[in-house]
Amino acid sequence: MALQRVEDPESGVTWYCFVDSPAPDRGNAQSSPGFRHALITRLGGASQAPFASLNLGSTVGDDQAAVEENHRRLFSALGLARSGVVSPHQIHSAHVAAVDRNHGGKVIPATDALITNQVDVALLLRFADCLPVLFHDPVHRAVGLAHAGWRGVASRVIPATVAHLNHSYGSDPRDLWAGIGPGIGKDHYPVSKAVVDAVQETLPPDTHVASQEAGQWFLDLQGAVHAQLSALGIQRIDRADICTACHTDEWYSHRAEGGKTGRFGALIALEG
Repeated sequence: MALQRVEDPESGVTWYCFVDSPAPDRGNAQSSPGFRHALITRLGGASQAPFASLNLGSTVGDDQAAVEENHRRLFSALGLARSGVVSPHQIHSAHVAAVDRNHGGKVIPATDALITNQVDVALLLRFADCLPVLFHDPVHRAVGLAHAGWRGVASRVIPATVAHLNHSYGSDPRDLWAGIGPGIGKDHYPVSKAVVDAVQETLPPDTHVASQEAGQWFLDLQGAVHAQLSALGIQRIDRADICTACHTDEWYSHRAEGGKTGRFGALIALEG
């Protein structure tokens, strides 16, 4: 599905939303149905190269004052209070945390997916080639956001997130919408055979998401996530189909930028 691009006229902060979920305007977010989300580019921030410019990562070597200013600009552009935003310290795990208003403004340790069923609680995760995977349950009114690199996929962070949505809020996978955000594309993702095998073990037997060229394996990470979502019974899946390594003008890419880069964000929240 095509994406809608939105730019905040004051700061230049820019984000994308899936077309069926209109992008939030400044202070007046509207979304379909009952939630809002943003796939946040690297544009409009205060960070200098190699982190230019809206780096949201505080552990990559960037100036902390610039990172704080980037968050301020982002929350202002999206009409959010920092006290209502929850983030995890991501470690490429399958740990999922259910959060509420009491967690607002906090960082959840050692976690790679967040879920909530409370309005005015925004979930924010950070990425640089790994995939943001967004979830919305319109029946039980819940949202989730997962961080899916190859380690997360191999650890089954996607099934774990869906299981936690079901356990915590009663979400049926058949009711869920899932959105796969920007991430590294197959042509730019050479991996070892061990990585391919670890990912393939989590997929249906007839699903193949890797190919070999001149002795080198390449992994289709987006295809692997899509296959896991489908195997769980999720029928409504949208994909950004944006390769971060191909588009470093708008997205951070750990691989394409030699490991010295920032982190872009993905955000989702229920609307009241």
